Amino acid sequence: MLPQASAYAMIRRRPGAAGVATKLGNHSFRATGITAYLKNGGTLEKAAAMANHTSTRTTQLYDRRRDEVSLDEVDRIVANPLSCRGSWTQSW
Repeated sequence: MLPQASAYAMIRRRPGAAGVATKLGNHSFRATGITAYLKNGGTLEKAAAMANHTSTRTTQLYDRRRDEVSLDEVDRIVANPLSCRGSWTQSW
């Protein structure tokens, strides 16, 4: 059995080796799996069961469907970048 610390270290190394700058961890994969399942018509209750969560509220924390940015939103930024400057820099 792979110790938890070794699995975490392995997952942290892989993105860098692939040239990906985003930091990933074990929960990144869990969120990706839950989000993909829900996007493909899965139910929150079944996702919670598969993730071994006792509450669907915990599973909802891994649901990243609302994090996606649509092309229309990107077009608004590109069309008028100066109007976004204040809110954009304040959030960073």
